[in-house]
Parts: sequence; C-alpha cells; structure tokens
Amino acid sequence: MTTPDDLRQLASQSLLAHFADLCEGAVIVDEQARVVWMNDQYPARLGVRDPVATIGRPIEEVIPNSQMRQVVESGRPIMLDIMEFGEESFVVTRLPLRDASGKVVGAVGFIIYDDPRHLAPVVSRYQQLRAELAEAERKLADARRTKYTFASFVGAGPACSELKQAARRAARTASSVLILGETGTGKELLAQAIHAASPRASGPFVAVNIAAVPESLLEAEFFGVAAGAYTGADKRGRDGKFKLADGGTLFLDEIGDMSLALQAKLLRALQEREFEPVGSNKLVSVDVRIIAATSRDLEQMVAANQFRADLYYRLNVITLKTPPLRERPEDMALLADYLIELICRQQGMALHGISTPALNRLLQHDWPGNVRELANVLERALLMSDGDVIECADLDRVMPKAKAALAPAAGKVVGIAEAVAQAERQAIVDALRNAQGNKAQAARLLGISRAALYEKIAALGVDAQLA
Repeated sequence: MTTPDDLRQLASQSLLAHFADLCEGAVIVDEQARVVWMNDQYPARLGVRDPVATIGRPIEEVIPNSQMRQVVESGRPIMLDIMEFGEESFVVTRLPLRDASGKVVGAVGFIIYDDPRHLAPVVSRYQQLRAELAEAERKLADARRTKYTFASFVGAGPACSELKQAARRAARTASSVLILGETGTGKELLAQAIHAASPRASGPFVAVNIAAVPESLLEAEFFGVAAGAYTGADKRGRDGKFKLADGGTLFLDEIGDMSLALQAKLLRALQEREFEPVGSNKLVSVDVRIIAATSRDLEQMVAANQFRADLYYRLNVITLKTPPLRERPEDMALLADYLIELICRQQGMALHGISTPALNRLLQHDWPGNVRELANVLERALLMSDGDVIECADLDRVMPKAKAALAPAAGKVVGIAEAVAQAERQAIVDALRNAQGNKAQAARLLGISRAALYEKIAALGVDAQLA
C-alpha cells in the first residue's frame, strides 16, 4: 500500500522530471553552488559546447549572472526573475533543495521562458491590480478626508459668530469636544471644520453614527475583530474605527444612544489610549482625538443614570452648542442664498434667486428640522418652480401653513439710535422689494457693496421685519 510519504516523494520526483522536460532549461547545484546536473536544453541555451565540462564548476563560472548561490546560502526561493546572459534574457525561477532534516543541500533553477515578452500578460494584469488598489486607497483616503471648513458653516449673526470663534479655539487644542444641538443644526459639519483647522488635519477623520449601528455590532465597529474571533469572522481580522482614526479624529455622532455597557469600554479606551479587538488578548495603542455630538440632554441622562457621569466628564472638556435655525433669523438670507446656489449646482440647474416675500415666508416657520429641513424645502421648491426666482407660492406648495404674524405694538417711543436703525431697515426692505430679492441689484440701489448689504441684513435683522 502506498503511504502519504511515498506519494509526496513520487510527486516531487514527477514534478522535477516534468519541469525539466517542459521548461527551456534546468540546472541543479550542490550546497557549495557547484553544478551537478543540467538537462539537455540548458547547454544549448547557454552556448556550452561541452556540457560534461561544467559539472563540478562553480555556477558563476558557467552562468555569470546566476543567483543560485544566493538561494543556497539564504534557503529562500527566487520565484520569478529575469536573468541576462550575453545579449539574451531569460525568465527563470530558483528553488532551494532540502534533505529529510530540512537542511539546504542545493538548489534547482529553471528557465521558464526564453523571452521576457511572454510575461507581458502577467505584468499587465499585475500593473492593473496595482492601479486598482491605488485607486481604491485614494478613494478611501478621500472618504476619510473632511469636506467642510468653518466657511461651510454659514451664518453671520451673533450666535454663529460666537460659535465659530469658540470652535476655532477648540481646533487649536487636543482636548475632547462635545457638540450639543438639535438635529439638522450642523454638528458633524462643525466637527469636520474643527478637524480641518487642527494640527491633525492631515490625519483621517472617521465618523460613527452610533444610532445607525446595531448594539450587538458596536463593539466590533469601534475596536475591530481579531482574525477568526468567531464563526464567520474575516480570517485576516478587521480594524475598527479607533484604529482607522489613529493619528486623526474620531467623531462619535449621537453619543447619547450608546448603551451603558459599551460606555464603560469606551471610557477605558479614551483614558488609556488603548483597547483590545474583539476576540484578542493583545492591547492596541492609538492616538485619537474624540469629538462627540448628540441631540439629547446628557446632563438629564446622567441624573437619570442613563449615561455614565465619568464618561460625560471625559467628553465634556470643551462644549459647543449649535443654535437652532429659529433662533438665528438674521442668517436666513445667507443660508437660503447659499443652499439655493448649492442645490442648483448639484442639480445642473441655472442659478435661481429667492424673493423677499419668500424669505419672509421662511421666517414664519419654526424649522424643527433646522438647516437640513430648510435645504429639503428649498430643493423641493426649486424643482417645482417654473420661474428663475422662488416665490411665496412655490414655498406654500411644500411647506406647512404659515403662522399668523404678531401685530406691532402701537404708540411705542424709540430713541435716536433705534430710529436710525429703523430707517436703515426700511431703506433695505424697499431696495430688496424693488430689486425683487436680487441682493446685488439692491446693493447698487443703496449705493453700498453686496458684502456691506449682507452685514446690515444680519446686524439689523431686516428679514425678521419684513411684512
């Protein structure tokens, strides 16, 4: 009965014999790299007239550019190489030969092709794979690069100006930042702006929406999975978001939705700057800056034992609050113009404007969805409008019914400064109405620059006064 060892020896002998017959040349050297055998084709390829005379000679005397001695001395194969011999080039492979104890006792070399051009399809495929890998790495790097800066956080009113100033100060530090605010107020945009203005700007920005990841997968999402940690796990393992964000910023969106159990593990990772991947007993060290955000009241959650107080204090080093849209009416004109231009560019539409009455219509809404809701309303209005300017009628089709405006107080006495401000407001309102909401034309009518007009709109709250 044939044993496995017999089959292995038979396969080795058969493989060597077939290779020697099929390839363009074969040579064997001993442990001193001296030639002990050549097949019939090799001497002809090398132009050797007396093959017997090569036996026992050092391989370099027969083949000057041979690397067989290197294979014997290192015990490592050279699987694919191009060997020059005179004016010819051969594609060769070289393998070490070992005895039963594993000691290297020689090496065997084969000429696979006598013309490197035979490798063209292999090289072409290799180059294609390298190009595809480089493109995938580039796209991944782009995905982890911030798209927004402080200029992207549109607003010139006091609330936005104060917020951006505080955020710029936060960007200069390495401390954790907690961003609080209602949904749609631009918390992730602000986080990206802080990263882009920080010393870590060249590092990755990795975002995790905790509310969007199932609780059972969050730990693996954060800390990664060791190879073969559980049935179905990737055999090569998988890096978590902490590892991917090493040297950069990790943005934890909706941190208030995290379970207490995972909060404890997150706290340890933040304090020790190290963690264990799922299924591993090895610690991985990382250098990550944390920016967290939530629309929930964390202080109330801490009081109700729904959020760990120690994690809250670890995150709450620098606190920023994004104001809701209803509290910044002075920014409505700027936001509307910015969003309309952005939407028109994305949709491939001609640039549209918005009339002053339409702006006033926007100011009569509470905007529970904030800027995200505003962008949605403007996009729907643009797609349903037949004109070049968004009018009240366009907004009425896509917005809830407007609330009744409050009647102005009668008989109120104002000071000189307020009287001047009211006169400026009225002049700007009249100019905007005459220009049908066109800011550039209104600025020309007033004899000021468009930038100065925007500043006065923000400072005087013009849009909030429109009837």
